This record gives sequence, C-alpha cells and structure tokens, in this order.
Amino acid sequence: MLDRLDHTLRRSPHHPAVLTTTRTGAVRVRATRGELAELADAYAAALRARGLTAGDTIGVAVRPGPRALAVLLAADRLGLRAAVLDPGAGPDVLRARLALARPALVLADATAQAAAGWARPLARRARLALPDLAALGPVATLGPRLPGCAAPLDLTAPRTALPARPDGDGDAAIVFTSGTTARPRAVVHTRSSLAAGMRAVTELVAPRAGRAVLGGTFFVLVPSLAQGAPVALPARPPRVLARQLARLRPQSTYLTPPQLRAALGAGARFTGGVWTGSAPASAELLTRVKRAGAAEAWGVYALTELFPAAAVEQAEKAAFTGDGDLVGTPLPGVEARRHPDGELLLTGPAARHRYLGEDPDPWVRTGDRARLDAGGRIVLEGRRKDMVLRGAENIYPGLYEPALHIPGVELALLVGVPAPDGDERLAALVQPAPGTDPRALREALAAPLARMGTARPDAVLLTTVPLAGRSRKPDRAAAASKAAAILAGRGTDQGPRGGAR
Repeated sequence: MLDRLDHTLRRSPHHPAVLTTTRTGAVRVRATRGELAELADAYAAALRARGLTAGDTIGVAVRPGPRALAVLLAADRLGLRAAVLDPGAGPDVLRARLALARPALVLADATAQAAAGWARPLARRARLALPDLAALGPVATLGPRLPGCAAPLDLTAPRTALPARPDGDGDAAIVFTSGTTARPRAVVHTRSSLAAGMRAVTELVAPRAGRAVLGGTFFVLVPSLAQGAPVALPARPPRVLARQLARLRPQSTYLTPPQLRAALGAGARFTGGVWTGSAPASAELLTRVKRAGAAEAWGVYALTELFPAAAVEQAEKAAFTGDGDLVGTPLPGVEARRHPDGELLLTGPAARHRYLGEDPDPWVRTGDRARLDAGGRIVLEGRRKDMVLRGAENIYPGLYEPALHIPGVELALLVGVPAPDGDERLAALVQPAPGTDPRALREALAAPLARMGTARPDAVLLTTVPLAGRSRKPDRAAAASKAAAILAGRGTDQGPRGGAR
C-alpha cells in the first residue's frame, strides 16, 4: 500500500493531496502530492543523516496533517519503528511511555513542545500536556519553530545515500492504548499488519480517484491517497465542519460519533458514504446521518489492535431487534470466536503482532463481551469490566444501552452507583438531542425501559453524558460519579430527572 502511495504521489505531483478549509468552508490545498513526496524524501534523508537505521525507534508528537504523514512515510522507507505520542495523555503517562519505547529521536512540532514549556497554561485549555521532551532524550522540531523549541530537523541532507526500502516484514508502529504510569501498554504493528488493515479499508470504502475524501486518520489518508483521491482534514468547529461538507461534497466521510453528532447539531448535510467508529455508533445516529443526505451510513467496529474488524450499514443495524449492539459481520480475513468467559476474540492479517515487551499472540482479546448470531454477525454485550452487580444479579450495560437510543436521544449510558447498603443502584444517563421535549422523551422511553425486565434502571437522569479521550468516548467512571452526585442532590446540569421504577 505504501509503495503504491509513493508511486501515486510522484505520478501526478501537481494534484492536491491534503486539503483544509477556511471558516467559510472554502477549500484550501494544504499540500500537493509532489510536496508530500518531497517532504517524505527530505525527512528520510535527514533521519538517515542522524544515524538512524532499520529497526530504530522514533517518537512522533506531531499533529495530523502532511508533516505527520510524511514522517510515517519516511520511517517506512528506512525501516524505522514509529512510536505515536499523544499530547493529551499527560506528562507522567508520556514519561512512562517514552521509557518503554526508548526512541532514538523524538520528532515534535512546535505546538507539542510549547505545551511543555512557556505555553503550558494555554496548552492545558487545549487538553495538551507534555513533559519537557528534551529532558527525556534527543528532540528535533518539525515545521516552524517557536521560542524554546529544539533545533529543527536538518532537511538539507543529501538524498543520494537513501537505502532501498527494507525487504520482508518488521515492526512499523507502536501505539499506546492503556495501562498505568507504572506499567504502560503498547500495541506493536508490523508492516504487514498495517498493510492488511489499509487494504481492508480500501475494500470497505472503495475510494475513487479525483474526488475528495473527508477524514484525518492514517487509515483514511493512506488508502485514499493511494487510490488517487485527495483527503480533506475535518474542521474542528461544528459550524465550520458543516460548511466544509457543503462546499467539498466528499465521496466518503469518516468522522467519530461525537463529531457526527456535533455536525448534525450544526445542520450539516452529507454526501456519498459516511463511516464512523472509535466509539459506539447507535442505529439512531446512523439513521440521522442518512436523513441528512448520506447514501450510506456505516458503523465500523475497530480496535487499535485490529483495524477494521467488522462493519454494519444503517439499514441492517436499524432492523436488528435482539439484545445487544450489532456491529456487523467480520470483514474478509477476520476470524471471530467467543471465549468461554464471554469475551470476544479476534484474529486476522491486520491484527497486531504483539504488545511491546510481550510474546506474540495471534488472537486479540477485545475486552468486549459478545456473541455471534446465526449469521456469524458480532453482537456486543458490553465491556467485561463494566458489569453492574445489583442484588445477586449481574447486569451488562451493553446488552441494554442500544434500546435506549430512540429518536430524541443523542447518547445513553447505564452505570452502577454505590448504594448505602453496599449494593449498587443502576442509573441511566440519557442525553437528549437538541430541541427534544423532556416530557415527551420520558414518555417515549417508557416502552424500551419496560422491555429491560430485571435490568430496568432504578433512575433515569436526563443530562449530558461525560466524554473523555481524543475520540471523545463516553466516560463511564465520570458518568457514574455524576449520577451519584445527582442522586445525592449535589449534581449540576441535571436536567429533568426521576426514577424509572
């Protein structure tokens, strides 16, 4: 896939590759194909001149865009391993992750470095917090420098000494997923597993040359550009994103569920196919996307360990009436089975090779409870660790939350709240869609609540659902704390509330 991308970039160097937008939604070319190829060559030569060779690790703390993509292309060219560093993880976590990955060089843009220095107060408002990178090892700046930044990567190094791309397989990327500061955990992907994942995306989305794709992740950028389609980086403000969609009219769009909800709230209209993942996508959300103009609306089940694993289109998901969350049929090459304890296990060509510091294992433990229906489709039943114990009853929220996503509900979670007698109460946090009448919504929720049987919640709270992380997933721990505060009469932003029983 990366070989094909390199060929495509050089074949039509003047064609646009990466697009951005103005506040009015006007399209701007951020980088042409030729500029992207030139930048990748310059980075590869500079890294080679610094003495990095195949098998070495580089840390990458660069915002999504042409520079980040060019760094990854340069790393592939040299056979380097790229450790992706998230500026939003916090300084203690990043120190632990850098100690585990032990990069020979950290590449950071000015924003990442400023977040660790003079701009720390501003950075905290933007959810950025980095340690002093220079204190952890060699650092080089990519792009424009700001006061206090490390010296820039030298892009004047001769390119005649660049080696041929390494043959065979090898480590390509380290992506940190979970763990603690004492014991961070990281997924290691090889060149072959990344290539398999990108081939799967190409087959699933089928990008066509010439017309733009909207999305900002590596698994959107590479397959689209390799097929000859320019990629537009999504605007962050919802109103600007809505204007961008209107002006661009992309053939395909990939946004996270929170981005989709924000765009819909700003009146966005869609064209072509729309794909969403990284967080749960309800049938109601996919239905709203199709009503807003999308020809197709797909929910993608994917993990850092295996991307993508399964997909389901809105019509199929909306027709599903069983318990749990239907996420679709495993994609070609993906094999799924259920562990005796109920956990979903996956394997396939795109599966990670191992966790850093651990032995290889072909099977990915997803952490999700799931079943496979008669057609082989994956139906999630909730996270194993999210179980609520009420009385002598084990309640798995993932079995019942999809039923709460009726029209007028933007997001819904079931969480356990400690009770004075040592038991747990089950609370439903329901976030109404903008403009929804609370009284009418409570009436509409009566039917799905009645069907929950013994898992019916003790309280239904109409309020906002806390989100966390870069993908803005629902934060269950914060939601449980909020529910406890509301039920104790201490909460704010409660909205209408009341018992469900």
